[in-house]
Amino acid sequence: MQNIQEIFNRIQVAKKKQKDIRTAYKDALASSLEYQELTEKLRTMREKKKQIEQTTKEQFSGEFIKLEDLKIDIESDQEMLNDIALNKVMKGESIEIRDEYDNEYEPLFSVKFRKM
Repeated sequence: MQNIQEIFNRIQVAKKKQKDIRTAYKDALASSLEYQELTEKLRTMREKKKQIEQTTKEQFSGEFIKLEDLKIDIESDQEMLNDIALNKVMKGESIEIRDEYDNEYEPLFSVKFRKM
């Protein structure tokens, strides 16, 4: 089994190589006149799209309020579901969740590292 520090270092080196390649790619695109023209057209089209979306949003203002309320409810329930599942796993209990189509779900836990 490899040392965790060696694996971490290998990941860092690979990420640096990725960044270098992406930078070279962006530089090549920036030097292309055709790409710059298309980017400007795209920017104009996005602005027009945003205007249309904003007009439509204004017509659906009540629905968007409901949508935001539902989003908050879902986030709250998801957090409660996660807390209950974690507590059950820590107690050694099994977890069984099924949806309306009788598909079974199992909890999935992950570990992430952050810079200190």
